[in-house]
Amino acid sequence: MEQVIIMPTFASLMLFCMHFTYVLAQSPLPAPVSAPPAPPTIPVSAQSPLPLPLPPPQPAAAPPAPTTTIFTQPPALAPAPTGPTNVTAILEKAHGFTTLIRLLKTTQSAERINTELNTTNQGLTILAPTDAAFASLKSGTLNSYTSEQQTELIQSHVLPSYLTISQFQTASNPMSTQAGGTNYGLFPLNVTTTGTSVNLTTGFAHASILNTVYTDNQLAIYGIDHVLLPQRFFVAPPPSPPPAPAPAPSKHVKKAQPPPAVSAYASNAVSLMHEISFRAFAVVGLLAAYWLF
Repeated sequence: MEQVIIMPTFASLMLFCMHFTYVLAQSPLPAPVSAPPAPPTIPVSAQSPLPLPLPPPQPAAAPPAPTTTIFTQPPALAPAPTGPTNVTAILEKAHGFTTLIRLLKTTQSAERINTELNTTNQGLTILAPTDAAFASLKSGTLNSYTSEQQTELIQSHVLPSYLTISQFQTASNPMSTQAGGTNYGLFPLNVTTTGTSVNLTTGFAHASILNTVYTDNQLAIYGIDHVLLPQRFFVAPPPSPPPAPAPAPSKHVKKAQPPPAVSAYASNAVSLMHEISFRAFAVVGLLAAYWLF
């Protein structure tokens, strides 16, 4: 009984082994695993250089400062001084008018101009020569002028009314100044304009307006490039008109009036006085003869 049980078990194992061997023989063997292809060989000379190491990161640059475009502006007007208008104070703040300021003070023209500005409604216009304008004069010119001529020189640069640049274009020639008349040989001033350019002449000196130094709708001060020497300094003044002739004597001659008639009473009194005097002398004569003889 024991053999019968063992034999089938052993036979089964033998059959299983034979079947497994057969199966293995029928299945194809797996293909051998091939190694990956080697990379192509590149000559050393053809190889690219190794990359350089990257520099350390730099801090971010600050954004550029905004660019400011500066436009050239014309010279700023001189600020107005506080209080009443003062011409010399305005010119001192404007700079470049030292010689003119000295003349305004020595001739006392500044006081007259300031007084007029503060008491008139017409205003004034001053043509102010710069220091360079005075420097262009012949050496010793200013010192050769008398005090009266220096005053006339300043006054010939002062117009008796307020004028803007545009009003010069419609001004009538010759223009009058505070120096006096506009006849030839005195203080005439002529103006010509080209666009906004204003040119001035006395006939012996020429100047152009450079810029507006100051304006306040009552006083205008314009810088000029030359001194406007007046004609009076170069031309003898015209002779004074002859005096008027004396009036002719009247043709109707008055007749001599007879002396007033002596009244009868006055005539008798005179005769009586004569008679008394005669008798008195006669009596005196007789008494003298008596005492002598």
